[in-house]
Amino acid sequence: MNPTSIMKIMGMKNEFNRRHPKFAAFMKAVAAKGVQEGSVIEITVRNPGEEEMTANMKVQADDLELLRELKDLIG
Repeated sequence: MNPTSIMKIMGMKNEFNRRHPKFAAFMKAVAAKGVQEGSVIEITVRNPGEEEMTANMKVQADDLELLRELKDLIG
């Protein structure tokens, strides 16, 4: 990734955190506690006028490295 792209993404992240402070605080709390093998991550999307969609995953040992890398990338 080039420095310009990184700066753009960091600016977008800061704006997202400003618009959604509760979500940012939630993610910070999760990161501080850590995600362990066997944890379940679930996400639900509710679009107006549509049926909600939910997916979940049980974290495996092989997933932990990717989650650490994403945490480091996001800061």
